[in-house]
Amino acid sequence: MSRPIFLYGTLRDPRVLETVAGPGAAGLRLRPAHCRDHLARRVEGTGYPVLRPTPGALAEGLLLEDAGEEVLARLSFFEDGFGYTLVPVPVLTRDGETEALAWLNPGDTLPLGPRWDFAAWAREDQPVFLESVREYMAFMERGAAAAALWHGVSIRARARVSAAAETPVQRLRSGFTREDVELLSLTRPYANYFAIEEHTLRFRRFDGSLSAPMLRAAFTSGDAVTVLPWDPGTDHVLVIEQFRTAPWARGDKAPWTIETVAGRCDSSESAEEAARREAREEAGLELGRMERVAAYYPSPGAAAEFLTSFVAQAELGGAGGVHGLEIEGEDIRAFTLPLDDALAAVRSGEIANGPLVLSLFWLAAQRETLRAAWGA
Repeated sequence: MSRPIFLYGTLRDPRVLETVAGPGAAGLRLRPAHCRDHLARRVEGTGYPVLRPTPGALAEGLLLEDAGEEVLARLSFFEDGFGYTLVPVPVLTRDGETEALAWLNPGDTLPLGPRWDFAAWAREDQPVFLESVREYMAFMERGAAAAALWHGVSIRARARVSAAAETPVQRLRSGFTREDVELLSLTRPYANYFAIEEHTLRFRRFDGSLSAPMLRAAFTSGDAVTVLPWDPGTDHVLVIEQFRTAPWARGDKAPWTIETVAGRCDSSESAEEAARREAREEAGLELGRMERVAAYYPSPGAAAEFLTSFVAQAELGGAGGVHGLEIEGEDIRAFTLPLDDALAAVRSGEIANGPLVLSLFWLAAQRETLRAAWGA
């Protein structure tokens, strides 16, 4: 019989544990326990904890007994890929003290925050985390740890959770919903920061019948934001230029594109908060008041990306320069130009970025209204 395992983090959630453990979850034996002289602390920048030796502390958790080889293999896949290893720890139960195993991250360089609060995590982070785990565990069939994929997995999961919480406007549409689609299978032949998903499905036709089964592929990248900074006093806008792989792949002779500030919604921040963060990272700029231009799918025939675009008030005197996060390999040139010159660049074809074209046209139409509201 294998030694019991002390679960102190996200696996305490029954839905997460059921998803990770798989078919063997129904027979799991769990009971309350505490790990003596240890504390579960939050890893900064994430929603999950790590167990750290802390004299006098008691870490709350569950004791998992007789997990079985299949369940243990799935739990190990979930934990080992993130650098966690099973180590012996002293555990207290109602029957006294015993020794169990717990997944600890042996690294000393993790940026640790305060005590991890399971209840707060369940309220704030559990829905996206659970959706992430559902995709992540599917990679176990490939026989390799997928921890390197977690960032992209979590971004896609956040997009799915956000979509499920939205109330669609259906004044012009036929009224069909997800209930009018039958999913037959879903595979991901490619996954990294982005993923390709192949959906075999049937959907309701306008004559009321269901279509024949068909294979449809989608490029999934998660939700994102764009923001066009505008100085109402000088009527200048700030745009960025950077190398882009997609124009390069198409064979574009000049695969550096002029765009808006943009980025992925990859944490619990709102779309507006993400836009403000990206403006700091890509242009060294603090934004003032903001107006939403639109929320939309740029290319729904092939891409699951959903964008929210903003125009924001900013003082652009002296703005510009080269920016970007070195850890992401970004090399971003920010510069300003008169709004009318930017519109001329759309007409010439030099600006060929969809969100920027949309934002420039919207700003041109709303310029005087915004001037009156924001001041010059």
